[in-house]
Amino acid sequence: MFTRSAGCFLKTFTNHGRGFSETKRALSNGSFVRQLFEQITSTYTYIIADGKSREAVIIDPVITTVARDAQLLKQLGLRLRYAINTHVHADHITGSGKLKALIPGCQSVISKVSGAKADVFIEDGDVITIGDKKDGLALECRSTPGHTNGCMTYVWHEGASVFTGDCVLIRGCGRTDFQQGDSNKMYKAVHERIFTLPDNFIVYPGHDYTGQTSSTIAEEKQFNTRLTKSREEFNRIMKELKLSYPLQIDKAVPANMICGILPEP
Repeated sequence: MFTRSAGCFLKTFTNHGRGFSETKRALSNGSFVRQLFEQITSTYTYIIADGKSREAVIIDPVITTVARDAQLLKQLGLRLRYAINTHVHADHITGSGKLKALIPGCQSVISKVSGAKADVFIEDGDVITIGDKKDGLALECRSTPGHTNGCMTYVWHEGASVFTGDCVLIRGCGRTDFQQGDSNKMYKAVHERIFTLPDNFIVYPGHDYTGQTSSTIAEEKQFNTRLTKSREEFNRIMKELKLSYPLQIDKAVPANMICGILPEP
């Protein structure tokens, strides 16, 4: 079944069993992923482009690096269709609203469960497609709550890649002590919706604080310092983290609930 929403084809994705002998950041048809970094909050932004149509999506843009992202899109000859967020961020303001203002035709996307404003709302099992509706670039949307109730993980099956936001980080995971956080839900989501992907899939996280850029499903299943534990041990670890209050949360969350654009005072 297809549902057309704001020019985006959303459908139930059932082909989870594709196999890959090699993992690449660019495919033979020219489709690719470009990873970008925002230094203050150590946030990764991703541009994913369809090689044939030159259409693109951007995942987790940051408001302070929108000019950089827009320039890169122009340099690469890409037409931005969607600005996608993995969740309502607490550590930075999303660049979705600003990108919409700069790039005609760009639409914002976020989980319906998040309660935030956007042009397109997605749910578990939906697929975001750019390019040709039959053989274009497709991102499967998987609900992975735990860091927040509206967290989404995006799977690019053809590119053997998964964009995990703040759910799975390299050798770690996002916190679960605020914004509807729930360590039980995170553990279940990771083990049922992410760690079940093929071992060679590249894991692209929402942040990294140690200088690493990506991992793989196989690596995280073996080496993740939290998510390899039992559920009980994981819950204990998350409860005892005692993390500081996010510096920008009081500003970022209200802004991100309305697509990153605060009303003028």
